[in-house]
Amino acid sequence: MSNSENTAAVLQGADLIKDMGLIAVVKEDFQTNQRQLSKAGFQTLLNYRLGTYARTLPKILGLPFDVIYYLGFRFCRSFYGIELRRTAKIARRFEIGHQHGIVIHDFASFGNDCAVRQGVTFGIANTWVPGEGPVIGNNVSFGVGTVVIGNVTIGDNVTIGPNCVVSADIPSDRTLFVPPPRVLPKQVETDATGASD
Repeated sequence: MSNSENTAAVLQGADLIKDMGLIAVVKEDFQTNQRQLSKAGFQTLLNYRLGTYARTLPKILGLPFDVIYYLGFRFCRSFYGIELRRTAKIARRFEIGHQHGIVIHDFASFGNDCAVRQGVTFGIANTWVPGEGPVIGNNVSFGVGTVVIGNVTIGDNVTIGPNCVVSADIPSDRTLFVPPPRVLPKQVETDATGASD
């Protein structure tokens, strides 16, 4: 992927399926997710791609894929703990590295080459605005436990470390980490005379 690739020009969701075809996109997803059919992230992403593929078909032809998507969504959410609706816009080479506790905003938008790990949440801030969600650039990596709140924009080539809470825009070419924990000595309890126990 070129660093000059503009996020706005990146094909996502149903537009990506129309351009590349379902099989080509799924093959690329399979490669990105370590060629493991049993991987929860790949299965969830495959279900997402089937759901977006259904939107490219006439309603009657897309109906079987709608049913498969609906059942697959319920399975992935309940069994793997990964919530990814087909209304999200996901580009190429998306990786869900682990399972459990992953919630992706219904209207989140991701560029190419993004990676999400366990316990990552993309959610709303205070108000639900249909059609609006976080916009993520190309080549963005989210560490374990990251929370992205609101309609923020994250630029290209960003690495977000574990347990970060992102509630403001992040420009391109940045690394974001929470401060390291402080190590403090334990307090020794003393009695009224000042002697320790």
